[in-house]
Amino acid sequence: MSSVTKSGYRDLMTRAFLLWAVVSLASKAPVAMAPLALVFLSRESPGGYTLGATLASVYVLGEVVGAPLLGTRLARGRMRGQLSAGLMVGALAFGALPLAHSAPAPVLTVLAFLAGAAPAACPGGIRSVLTRMVADDMVPRALSAEATLTQIIWAAAPGMVVFLALQVDPGAPLLLGALLAATASFLVFRLPEPQSQEPAERAAAPTARTLLSGWPVYLTSAAAMAMLATAELVLPALLEDRDLSVSWSGPLLAGFALTSAAGAFCYGLRIWPGSVRTQSLVFLAVTATFVSLTTLLPGLPGLAVALLLAGVFQSGVMVTRNLSLRERLPESAHAAAYSMMYAVQGLGYSLTASLTAVALDLATPSTAILGGVAITVVITVVSAIAERRSAPRPAVEQRSLADSDHAPRAGNKH
Repeated sequence: MSSVTKSGYRDLMTRAFLLWAVVSLASKAPVAMAPLALVFLSRESPGGYTLGATLASVYVLGEVVGAPLLGTRLARGRMRGQLSAGLMVGALAFGALPLAHSAPAPVLTVLAFLAGAAPAACPGGIRSVLTRMVADDMVPRALSAEATLTQIIWAAAPGMVVFLALQVDPGAPLLLGALLAATASFLVFRLPEPQSQEPAERAAAPTARTLLSGWPVYLTSAAAMAMLATAELVLPALLEDRDLSVSWSGPLLAGFALTSAAGAFCYGLRIWPGSVRTQSLVFLAVTATFVSLTTLLPGLPGLAVALLLAGVFQSGVMVTRNLSLRERLPESAHAAAYSMMYAVQGLGYSLTASLTAVALDLATPSTAILGGVAITVVITVVSAIAERRSAPRPAVEQRSLADSDHAPRAGNKH
């Protein structure tokens, strides 16, 4: 192996990357906490859990609407200012929710939508900043580090929300989210302003046609997310159907997130054979297999092993999908495309939640999970064929992780 491979993650541990990690954590933690925090905010109000679930749904809807609308503006310059503004508006909405907890439901609904929509372009923008901060041959490793950090946040968020809501105040999780979003809003200006490496005439704002050309990648990502959303949402019913305590849902889902973090970290440790598109399909097939095994392996140990192993390979799907999108579209479209994929994944999750409720009324939990896996496999085959037939149109030469072992070390872009 080359020295690049042997260095592992050490080359990422720069001051700029550590600052980026702080900004990423501060901007993503409120997102991870928000749905459950809204439920706890409303559970003792006249609207109760129904209002909480409605606010959580509206928050996700805000993300789905805001990500593509605001994400397309990020390529037009001054990305840091746009990210900062979105985070600050989101922080104000987060902070206003607990202060207005006794307000009429329409007021809370507007605030929840604003909290989701205003910073919705940040995940894509922050990822774009990261990929332009590092050398091309370090991008796969950087995206693996991002996925690891994201999964750790998602693993810790539910416990943090429950502790703050029950031990401090029902509005405390949202106030913490407001503080973190505001912190990220200020710190984002300490990051380097992304500069396009494309010729000026090719670095214009991406058109809708350019963004939509990445639809096979968006679709596969959404399908993978929907498959796992089915497993997560059906998990309590599956436990109950097997005469197991529903309380195991929390530890199992936390373990799933942690094994996903471990899987993302391991992906960045070495060079894997094949193109990122091939890797993605392999990871997705293995993930689908383990999700299916949750319905077949007996007892709590069997269920836990299948779910935890699904988490390990699921993170590989998401990292390779990001790499595929980066190869497929010109650099000027990356931030908007990441935001588009974020929105499509959110939409897939929301639709899955609705379909899961219907499936559980018509079939057993195991059948519902297997149905979700089957739909994912069909969608994946369709999108894989489309992705193979349509040639990517990158604006600059991109190297996959499999090629970096033979490539000379590139200097940082900043």
